[in-house]
Amino acid sequence: MPASAASGTTGPAAAAAAPRATADAGVLPAVTLDDIVGAQKLLSGVSRSTAMEGSRYLSGLVGAPVHFKCENLQRTGSFKIRGAYVRIAGLSAEERSCGVVAASAGNHAQGVALAASLLGVRSTVFMPEGAPLPKVAATRDYGAEVRLHGQVVDETLAAAQEYARKTGAVFIHPFDHRDIIAGQGTVGLEILEQCPEVRTIVVGIGGGGLAAGVAVAVKAVRPDVRIIGVQAAGAAAYPPSLAAGRPVSIDSPATMADGIKVGRPGDVPFGIIGELVDEVRTVSEDALSSALLLCLERAKMVVEPAGASPVAALLSEPETFQGPVVAVLSGGNVDPLLTQRILRHGMAAAGRYLSLRLRLTDRPGALATLLGVLSEADANVLDVSHVRTDPRLGITEAEVELHLETQGPEHCTEVGTALSEAGYTVIA
Repeated sequence: MPASAASGTTGPAAAAAAPRATADAGVLPAVTLDDIVGAQKLLSGVSRSTAMEGSRYLSGLVGAPVHFKCENLQRTGSFKIRGAYVRIAGLSAEERSCGVVAASAGNHAQGVALAASLLGVRSTVFMPEGAPLPKVAATRDYGAEVRLHGQVVDETLAAAQEYARKTGAVFIHPFDHRDIIAGQGTVGLEILEQCPEVRTIVVGIGGGGLAAGVAVAVKAVRPDVRIIGVQAAGAAAYPPSLAAGRPVSIDSPATMADGIKVGRPGDVPFGIIGELVDEVRTVSEDALSSALLLCLERAKMVVEPAGASPVAALLSEPETFQGPVVAVLSGGNVDPLLTQRILRHGMAAAGRYLSLRLRLTDRPGALATLLGVLSEADANVLDVSHVRTDPRLGITEAEVELHLETQGPEHCTEVGTALSEAGYTVIA
């Protein structure tokens, strides 16, 4: 079942059939079900068989059961420990003696660090200079030597590969290796065990290691199950790659979902995804932030934006999914400061947070009158900024910036109407 490449924001209506892209077995070894079963045995006692939780809210939208596969509760906070452990465990004694090296902004870094420590292998992890401090600290705590280099992951990756050439350390790629894919594929086996009636699996795609592994495991046992991959619209390298029949790079991928912010598909996972994944959709930044907010409020799950991408797809077009559906929450490692910004963005997208500026006559009681209008409209004022001295303002004017908690899009409209009827002009 070849993948389809979605050309719009999301959904099958914009999807176009793509040519099959099958890896040359002589160059890119295929990953088999036996490989994944072997990886599952190897990971026994190492990775967790993470929980499967139902979502009543999404089930109501889809009209069929929706479950979360909670890899955000995995050791190190994401699925990455699975592939990293299988990859490092497969090294020879000579290779292990040279240590391993990786490059990552977060999840892969922590997975490699813990896997190497469990196997008694020295690890060095290169991270961008701007990497969130909690992720840097966690990677060190798991036993890796952390080196900060570069402003973007591409620079960090180059530094790690140069280190590997100079020292002989084995470079552990985050997704483009058959052992990594086999390890990630154990998520698919667990889904089949926990939800044998599953009809659709939705999984985020960055480089493609997780989606490829899940697809191999599931299609080998249940070829009728539909596999849908999800990418952030600003970092969607798979749709053009599937259309071209080969991995192609996109310039300057941009998304809040750093876990799937990859500019080029991996060669090995691309061949598998082109053959076994039924469809690839894209989701907007607004959908990602709304999904993260839903996970936190409705499911009590701390999920990073990449991990929430399957939920974003379900929210965007719930009627297009055949249930039961399993959405893979791939990780929960999100910086607290980023969480604060994303949640505010998600509340705004949901019509529950409204920012606006307006001008009023600068006289005693003017601000109190304005706040009274907002109170009558049931808008909760979170923050007020009152500016009197600005060259843009007339001598009798003041400008007020307001941040309001609202109850949804209709309420936002009602607040705007109330202000207009009271004689106020909203500037922005």
